[in-house]
Amino acid sequence: MEITSEEQLREQCGLAKLRAIQKQLDYIDEHIHRFITLSPFLVLSTSSNRMEMDSSPRGGAPGFVKVLDPKTLLMPDALGNNRLDSYRNIIENQQVGMLFLIPGVDETVRVNGSAIISTDISFLEQFADLRKTPKVVLVIQVREVFLHCAKALMRSKLWANDFKIDRKHLPTMGDMLKDQTNNQDIAESQEAMLARYQQEL
Repeated sequence: MEITSEEQLREQCGLAKLRAIQKQLDYIDEHIHRFITLSPFLVLSTSSNRMEMDSSPRGGAPGFVKVLDPKTLLMPDALGNNRLDSYRNIIENQQVGMLFLIPGVDETVRVNGSAIISTDISFLEQFADLRKTPKVVLVIQVREVFLHCAKALMRSKLWANDFKIDRKHLPTMGDMLKDQTNNQDIAESQEAMLARYQQEL
């Protein structure tokens, strides 16, 4: 049976626990602020007006996303492949979701809100200490924020070595792209790829 309503869904899964409801905030408190300051990695989720979804990994030194005030986050642009999937979506639909992670910590932080892409000098100056000054800054207005429980990361043992594999168990990205694109010139060794990435960081 396909579930097509929240009522049917609740019949199967039950009601949200009071604690899960109460933990939701509409601003960044001291604990969320501290978490974001320690986080070197997040996943940014966006959607176009045509419902084209995208989830994009973003990383930097801990605290690379700055808390401007309890309702505002700043995230610098970083050199990438210029697909600009997230940014193109935000131009059409400003709604975004963010999932912050800290290595070694099983809890995560979820932020939902709206974003604009800005070249405002006052925002760019917030990242003057970076190796490369960002061309644009994502300005996120926080609508809701909450701590997410540890169960998913505990199940995956993300920070343990239980499921860690030797990178040699997968083809290099260059080899995979060569097969996917049928372009023999795109092959690249893992060592060459990592060296190129280091220059672009």
